[in-house]
Amino acid sequence: IQMAPRLPPLPALRDFIHLYNLKAKKILSQNFLMDMNLTRKIVRAAGVREDDWVCEVGPGPGGITRGILETGAARVDVIEIDHRFIPALQHLSEAAEGRLNIHRADVLKLCVGEIWKEKDLSSSSHWLDESLPPAHVIGNLPFNIASPLIIKYLREMSNRTGPWSFGRVPLTLTFQLEVARRLCSPIDNEARSRISIMAQMYSEPQVVFVIPGSCFVPPPKVDVGVVRFVPRAAPIATSPFGVVEKLVRQVFHYRQKHVLKGLMTLYPDDMAKERAHEILREVRVSPSTTSIRLGVEEYAAMAQVYERQCNEVPGLFLYDYTKKKRITLSSLSSLPNAIPPPYAFKHCVSIPAEGMRLNDFNV
Repeated sequence: IQMAPRLPPLPALRDFIHLYNLKAKKILSQNFLMDMNLTRKIVRAAGVREDDWVCEVGPGPGGITRGILETGAARVDVIEIDHRFIPALQHLSEAAEGRLNIHRADVLKLCVGEIWKEKDLSSSSHWLDESLPPAHVIGNLPFNIASPLIIKYLREMSNRTGPWSFGRVPLTLTFQLEVARRLCSPIDNEARSRISIMAQMYSEPQVVFVIPGSCFVPPPKVDVGVVRFVPRAAPIATSPFGVVEKLVRQVFHYRQKHVLKGLMTLYPDDMAKERAHEILREVRVSPSTTSIRLGVEEYAAMAQVYERQCNEVPGLFLYDYTKKKRITLSSLSSLPNAIPPPYAFKHCVSIPAEGMRLNDFNV
């Protein structure tokens, strides 16, 4: 029986950081996780197993990276933009004997799927299979990066691009606990937000455990939630990501107001009331309800009606109510993407008759 590759003895993580004179930069919202028991716990929660492929975003000094390598993962790619961490990661790479590959790049710009494609990670799992592919994306990122990154990744999940061109690759990221709870918030909960709807539209997010802020160096003023996202085999939305995201964003723009008020911002004044009521009438939603009281399925249905309206009125998809005094629908109608592109995986969508299982999203 071939044994999984093991790391040789390495300096303790704290000594490692001193060895390379690494310090977290407050201006970059950096926080190091020093406890290897916790970094290993993140790796276990992510579901990493021997011979898996893993991409870690924002490895910093390599605490989680060590935990990943210890599992016997066949290939580990780390994406790090801060040049100060590269020598420490190279030390780990030498110890890992070719299993660790370092990419100095901006995680918001680099495509993980291209890294795996170059090295021939074959897709062993179809999107509609129950099983997940032997690949993972993991990251303990600065708080100011985590939110824009999850929107990028949800878009890629929706379009089955990037790492999700290889199947339902699970994603495990850290967030401020408040953001983690928003991501997983059930219907009619004060934590519910735009990001709740988008995350639950395309994945099943779960807060797998909470890390006290005191465990980080320097300690942030908030606790941290580790969230694991398993992509839905069949997303709830039938519309393109851009249509769904725009509608959800505008409804939550007036979070405490009636849903009608947010919907009306999708249109020029002369058609706003009629078109907004058309959405609510077809989806059978009360104009006086609020954003947090609507289920993910209702947002998907509203996006479907809005998509049809955008196809009927070229330029409506590009309309931005904050610029309404300068840009008209007629001028927008001649621009590229005046009509939203069709959703390539519309045929895969399946809305469960029983609706969402809210216990899946408990924190």
